[in-house]
Amino acid sequence: MLNFLGKSISKIFGTKSDKDVKMLTPYVVATNAEFDLLHDLSNDDFRAKTQELRDHINDYLAPIRNEVAEIQKEIDENPELNIHQKEASFKRIDELKESENIELEKVLLDILPKAFAIVKETAKRFKENESITVTASHLDRQLAVKKGHITIEGDNAIWNSTWEAAGNLLRWDMLHYDVQIIGGAALHKGNVAEMQTGEGKTLVATFPAFLNAIADKGVHIVTVNDYLARRDSEWMAPIFEFHGITCDCIDKYPANTNARREAYASGISYGTNNEFGFDYLRDNMVSNPKELVQKRHHFAMIDEVDSVLIDDARTPLIISGPMAKKGDEALFTSLKARVSQIVDVQKTIVNNYLNEGKKLIKDGEVKEGGLALFRAYRGLPKSKPLIKYLSEGGMKKILLDTEALHIAENNKLMPQADEPLYFTIDEKNKGIELTDKGIDYLTGQDEDPEFFIMPDLSIKIDEIDKSDESEQDKILNKDELIRDYSTKAERIHAVNQLLKSYCLFEKDVDYVLMDGKVKIVDEQTGRIMDGRRWSDGLHQAVEAKENVNVEDSTQTYATVTLQNYFRMYHKLAGMTGTAETEAGELWKIYKLDVMSIPTNRPVVREDMQDKVYKTVREKYNAVADEIVDLVKNGRPVLLGTTSVENSEILSKMLSIRKINHQVLNAKQHSREADIVAEAGKPGTVTIATNMAGRGTDIKLTAESKSAGGLAIVGTERHESRRVDRQLRGRAGRQGDPGSSQFFVSLEDSLMRLFFSDRTAKMMDKLGMEEGEVIQHSMITNSIERAQQKVEENNFGIRKRLIEYDDVMNVQRDTIYKRRKNALFGDRLSLDIANVLYDTCHAVLANAGKNYDEFEIRSLQNLGFKPEITRDEYERGQKEMENLFFDMAEKHYNDKNKAIAQKTIPVLKKVLVDRNAIKDEPFMAVVGDGTKNIAVFCDMQKCVDTNGKELIKEMEKAISLGVIDQEWKEHLRDMDDLKQSVQNASYEQKDPLLIYKFEAVELFQNFLQKVNAEMVSFLMKAGVVEMRFQQVAPPKTGKPKLSTNRTAGSGEGGTAGPVTPAKSQKVASRNDRVSVQFKDGSVKRDVKFKHVEQEVASGDAVLID
Repeated sequence: MLNFLGKSISKIFGTKSDKDVKMLTPYVVATNAEFDLLHDLSNDDFRAKTQELRDHINDYLAPIRNEVAEIQKEIDENPELNIHQKEASFKRIDELKESENIELEKVLLDILPKAFAIVKETAKRFKENESITVTASHLDRQLAVKKGHITIEGDNAIWNSTWEAAGNLLRWDMLHYDVQIIGGAALHKGNVAEMQTGEGKTLVATFPAFLNAIADKGVHIVTVNDYLARRDSEWMAPIFEFHGITCDCIDKYPANTNARREAYASGISYGTNNEFGFDYLRDNMVSNPKELVQKRHHFAMIDEVDSVLIDDARTPLIISGPMAKKGDEALFTSLKARVSQIVDVQKTIVNNYLNEGKKLIKDGEVKEGGLALFRAYRGLPKSKPLIKYLSEGGMKKILLDTEALHIAENNKLMPQADEPLYFTIDEKNKGIELTDKGIDYLTGQDEDPEFFIMPDLSIKIDEIDKSDESEQDKILNKDELIRDYSTKAERIHAVNQLLKSYCLFEKDVDYVLMDGKVKIVDEQTGRIMDGRRWSDGLHQAVEAKENVNVEDSTQTYATVTLQNYFRMYHKLAGMTGTAETEAGELWKIYKLDVMSIPTNRPVVREDMQDKVYKTVREKYNAVADEIVDLVKNGRPVLLGTTSVENSEILSKMLSIRKINHQVLNAKQHSREADIVAEAGKPGTVTIATNMAGRGTDIKLTAESKSAGGLAIVGTERHESRRVDRQLRGRAGRQGDPGSSQFFVSLEDSLMRLFFSDRTAKMMDKLGMEEGEVIQHSMITNSIERAQQKVEENNFGIRKRLIEYDDVMNVQRDTIYKRRKNALFGDRLSLDIANVLYDTCHAVLANAGKNYDEFEIRSLQNLGFKPEITRDEYERGQKEMENLFFDMAEKHYNDKNKAIAQKTIPVLKKVLVDRNAIKDEPFMAVVGDGTKNIAVFCDMQKCVDTNGKELIKEMEKAISLGVIDQEWKEHLRDMDDLKQSVQNASYEQKDPLLIYKFEAVELFQNFLQKVNAEMVSFLMKAGVVEMRFQQVAPPKTGKPKLSTNRTAGSGEGGTAGPVTPAKSQKVASRNDRVSVQFKDGSVKRDVKFKHVEQEVASGDAVLID
């Protein structure tokens, strides 16, 4: 009824898509009008149009930019500004930059038709000419050195219309059509443009990329894999570079290199979502601004936006490193045998209950039989005999009725049903819970009966407090209790993960074994996610199950979800062929509106209603018969499956029938290009997992088109409608003929778990005979509603993930902002003043009215005794806090002046005596009496600023050192907290709520610790030693870290200090070498004689 009303309203008032197209159509008219004006321009005059647009933007934004420059100049020229004046100035700068972004969008919208027309005319000139000759610019000469399609002849540059992309020579033969202008306008406005497969999304992206790039704020184009990023960046680059806009791909270069830094500096940067995210995390781990690769997050355009922002967003990006705690292998190995035994025992009783249920139902005892059937389902829902029996008429209804009875009144009867089982499984949510019987079985007869039972902390601590033991014994007993709690929590967590690995994760479906490693198969794409690991110990559990090496857990050094990473951009847009089904999520999380863009040519593909069979065997036989008929007609066939296992089963069936075919799945990913190249030929049968969906372009021969085009045969409905639509989209591209047909059985996972109860009961009443098929639009619609249920469930999982990360995101934003201020130093003085004020407030608050404690705390935290008498303190003046802060600030400034007075004469003397090293930095060893750090500073600059440069570098080094060390420890605490709060669900509490409360307290403690350590070090810091030699500032000696996802060009990162391994490398005394010290620091290009003693003593080693 609701669908009927919706369709009726759409007919009267039009659909959202119609309204969107109507709103964007004026841009098509305006663009084509500007396009006509460019036709008669010479190549040089045509190129000059881009500079005119640049000048127009700069003139429009000049007032705002000039005001920012004036405020910044005032700050730089008046270092004595007080804290309030600085804060007001920086706040005004931030407001002006926000205003600049708003005004920029206005001016870009004004020039949109002209910019789009330039892109279209460029494509036209490359298409219609073998080459284009222009007056050579400086960029033309630079590009000619690197790229073969540009040659320089005297003052002219000749741009050839054939160039290399992804290793292939391509002749440019594309010209934008009108619907692509609509798509480009939708993208520029920050929307998701839904364009059908084959509509040229890569070409559409050139419109908004060019328009936004001329503003010189950077454009990031995000792809789903590094091949597409490399290909598209090389394919589209000449369209941009012809007009002076540089274009590069970040995935071509290793992380943390100058080459990648230059790729980000390009006007347009292509790359994968993983690498953009990981570079953001790496940038927040560097110790020198010159090591940063990313500039600003202004405009990102995401290809296959639903895959990146929805599918990939289920797992956060994590950079991790080694942690002190080891022993995961021992833990999982020791528990594996017990779990394997309990799974076997459960299988036995499940089979017994299934047989009992069959007998009772046959004898007419439906209630008792339904209970036995329900117990079998709760015990092992993926049992194949159970699945087969439930596909018989009426059995699913009996199970559903029994389930409804037991879950009524808040699961009142559920304990009775679960009592004889060892564990219960919630297949929909992938959850497993041990029963009391299961815990007793795992514990065994010869062990502590409490081995798998967690103590109630509140009760036990209360018992200890009320005991007659001494205070010291109470403390020891509480520590022992907490250790016992942690050990048991870890043990129970490992058991649950092992049970999941045995009962819910199947080999060749969820993962494959390759090279002695467990590799995850992406359920959306069917591709191997090399380098990706499941979290929370699940991956280690699967490794233990498969008897491969169990890798130890790692410690998180930096993490962010893709949702929160992409929400940092000023403007976000995306394109895909299948976003409409996820429009709600894209709007709720990213505020992205989905606009459906019409096709250039009508889609003529025939999408037929699903064919539903009773069993999988019947379904596969029908599929084989269908393929035989299609091959006889000379049509190419793409046979879609949902897992590696199913693709291999179908391959065997076709082999038996002697049908030639090729298989594309995660195990044959290396042959993907060859297989896809053959897939469009007449009579070719290609069996493929979801790998043949998104991004796969199957080109049809003329014979294949005349035979009816590509035939899509789906052997199972995927949980996500988008994946099915992607498979369908392989046929009917750009007006090609084609068809799609899905075959479904009642035993399929989707049908078992989420198919409509009402429809299932109706089908039972109709009574399906062996081999009989049901095909009707009502059934197809019911299946799609089942898919919607799964999508809603998956959205809940992703929403839960982002709710946890939103807590972290607040903390991350706070600490990364402080870290950025410390890294650049421009706002560091303000941060230090704020921290010093907070510390003064804390000293006064903690001391109360105790003057002696006030003096002690001042000496401990601030390193000086304030000139406040006991009488003044006890009188408690209203201005005491401000007075104390002024004294602390004066002491700090006086100390810094003393450092300058001590060091400047030395530096001046060195500059006179050793003029050869005046352009090289010197090293100041700075300490507070308990610890030292090395600070590198420019000697000449330090003298010119009368020591202010040295003080600034000291402040930066101290601030970064304290923040990084404490942040790493805080992340470990947050990881532990996230795992521990999951046990709250057993106490009928919301883990997320507890996580939020505890996280706030943890972060407050973390900030207090950072502030205290930073102020203490800064207030007491002095120059212990100065060293002068020809040595460059070291890049901090930080080993490479691992990421939880594949990264195109290797990983880089940062970690804590490590002791270098011994080396046998030797050198002559005057050879220039690089050495690494025990604290992780590195000296490069120094003479061996300067470090010979440290190498001999083992305090340093030579490195390459």
